[in-house]
Amino acid sequence: MKLTILGCYAATPRTITNPTAQILEIRNRMFLIDCGEGTQVQLRKNKLKFSRINHIFISHLHGDHFYGLVGLISTFMLLNRQTDLHVYGPKGIKEIVLLQLRYSNSFTGYNLYFHELTSTESEVIYEDEKVLVKTIPLKHRIYTNGFLFEEKIGDRKLNVDAVNKNKIETCYFQKIKNGNDITLDNGTIIPNEELTFDPIQPKSYAFCSDTAFDETIIRSIQNVDILYHETTFLETEADKAEKTMHSTAKQAALIAKGANVKQLILGHYSTRYANIDLFQQEAEAIFPNILLADDGKVFEFE
Repeated sequence: MKLTILGCYAATPRTITNPTAQILEIRNRMFLIDCGEGTQVQLRKNKLKFSRINHIFISHLHGDHFYGLVGLISTFMLLNRQTDLHVYGPKGIKEIVLLQLRYSNSFTGYNLYFHELTSTESEVIYEDEKVLVKTIPLKHRIYTNGFLFEEKIGDRKLNVDAVNKNKIETCYFQKIKNGNDITLDNGTIIPNEELTFDPIQPKSYAFCSDTAFDETIIRSIQNVDILYHETTFLETEADKAEKTMHSTAKQAALIAKGANVKQLILGHYSTRYANIDLFQQEAEAIFPNILLADDGKVFEFE
């Protein structure tokens, strides 16, 4: 699992910082999460292939989280994209994007699908044979969702030495990886556990931005491996966090601790702060496993 932070600052783009957007690569899928202004420039800077993005998840319709979307959709057209593109976001996102395309006399040469969200309860919005994506209802000034990405349990790992020792033909390998026992020509049954190792433990990633401090989300993110939680303010500006329905670094740490997550990534910093290390210092007093997001930073999780 690999996470590339394209932008992680609040409100407005600057010459040195970018609004929210990130790429999650998981089980050979590449998901774009939020799409603030400048996202496609950041994709190029980080040498990420546009053609691998088939699913885009938009948390809410504040500009710093989706104003780069129509530009990216248009660029896909200029690049002669043929593959279907799916956009998941709040109700209204389809109207906003199609209106801009219509009045600019633009079009897409590929199928563009919108999956508009309205539920205030967690729901599955994407699923294939390897990955499941659910919404995490958040508490913000407008309708907002976070997203939980979960790997599915994969095949068992082949014990090559054991397979060779028993002279098992390659045509049976997938059957073995699927968990089946094998019967040899002489009638001997070899239990699957003697021929395989346990599959790699599936990983999970939760994206929570933007939201006020809300302990009800803990049940949706319990025991996740990686939690990205917004930290727009420090505790000294807790009153501003409450007024704008954002969170402080301390509050993000409390959520991580309550949910028993393995790792907390902080982001969505207000640009009023010159030193983001202050966010880590505040959060570490409550939760020890802290990482700081920053534009262009890449996290890889084994």
